[in-house]
Amino acid sequence: MRAPLSSGLPDFAWDVIAPIKATAATHPDGLVDLSIGSPVDPVPSAVRAALDSAADQPGYPLTAGSAALRAAMSAWVAAACGAGGPVGVLPTIGSKELVAWLPTLLGIGPGDVVAIPAVCYPTYEVGVRLAGATAVRADSLTALGPDRRVRMIWVNSPSNPTGRVLPVDHLRKVVTWARERGVLVVSDECYLSFGWAENPVSVLSDAVCGGDYTGILALHSLSKRSNLAGYRAGLVSGDPALVAELLAVRKHAGMIVPAPVQAAMVAALTDEEHVEEQRARYRRRRATLRAALEKAEFTVDHSEAGIYLWATRDEDCWDTMNWLAARGMLGSAGAFYGPAGGRHVRLALTATDERIDAAADRLTS
Repeated sequence: MRAPLSSGLPDFAWDVIAPIKATAATHPDGLVDLSIGSPVDPVPSAVRAALDSAADQPGYPLTAGSAALRAAMSAWVAAACGAGGPVGVLPTIGSKELVAWLPTLLGIGPGDVVAIPAVCYPTYEVGVRLAGATAVRADSLTALGPDRRVRMIWVNSPSNPTGRVLPVDHLRKVVTWARERGVLVVSDECYLSFGWAENPVSVLSDAVCGGDYTGILALHSLSKRSNLAGYRAGLVSGDPALVAELLAVRKHAGMIVPAPVQAAMVAALTDEEHVEEQRARYRRRRATLRAALEKAEFTVDHSEAGIYLWATRDEDCWDTMNWLAARGMLGSAGAFYGPAGGRHVRLALTATDERIDAAADRLTS
């Protein structure tokens, strides 16, 4: 009998830290949970109104998205990503499901290699395992060597968890290297809207790909920029041929974004005012938390963009997790993101102003 898919997967990170969370929750002033990047701020009113107005939808929605959504996605990609030419666009049920199933959907399987960053979102590796392929952690193209089995390379800028921003020259080299070898480049750009010390650049930018989207896909999420994590709303864009291939498979698999959510996505993608308001919230929280961490003798590495701070006390991350728990705080262990993250913790800015202020007080008391 074949082993279940779950047998080859790592333990779910948030289950692993449940005992530490229980300890942190005993603090007299309550838990400050900075472990998960789950939004706490309101869904924009225009988005909620669009969802409500589209609630009476008894028929099946289009897997490709409504005409209005396809137009909104295309316009947003052109404006936000600097894509000068027409790209394929497709709505997804959030971004995590696509990260997890993309290698499988693209026909990658046993005997194939997928390159992922040395420190990265765990679902990249999960997706490779689900496909039966092999994941190789590498931050440089040189590290991949002449391996002809490489079929796909993940890049992530701004990075989750580190907040690192990849410069244009680096992204251009990745694209050139991949095209010379027939390798697909998939860029996770879910935090593109949150540049602080540096402005992130999309792999779809003409400055990176020269207006040629062959073999390139970019993933985006409305979870962070529009507080729509509960709506499960994302999109993939890039090479029209690859997007068409994904659409064909997703039609058969029933991977369809609900019609009311599609309407909400149109409202979210055609309004940037609410994104600027959210940026302001995260900017304030970032300044408060970073100052407190540094006063508490943490070092904050990278973190030029995104909604996390990548911090270290120059000790094993589990010691730091327990140090934080003793102060009623929960972070995310750097070890979850790869062996190279074992001396860091990731701290999310997705907590209320009051909880961020409480964290700052506990760090500096």
